[in-house]
Amino acid sequence: MDDAQLEIIMPLIMYGGEAKSNAIEAIAAAKVGDFDKAQEKLDAAGKAIVEAHHGQTDLLTKAANGEEVPLNIYMVHAQDHLMTGIAFVDLAKEIVELYKVIN
Repeated sequence: MDDAQLEIIMPLIMYGGEAKSNAIEAIAAAKVGDFDKAQEKLDAAGKAIVEAHHGQTDLLTKAANGEEVPLNIYMVHAQDHLMTGIAFVDLAKEIVELYKVIN
């Protein structure tokens, strides 16, 4: 793996993890009734997902242009972080809404 690939893969890992962390913090804020903070954290999580998608789009574009994009454990790990982050954000949105109904 070269430095160019690493520069794309590492942000996927970082932003995917950031999205997940913000989603968890959104749920915690909603649990105590702080819905403004919950929304702030959901917004931050959404921005992190968008940033991660930029890296993923770069990889897909390279592959579409015929460049070899080797599959390795870092790539698998990066995609896992991104998909986990997306799932957490989607679930956090629903859980925050449920807390609003309960309160």
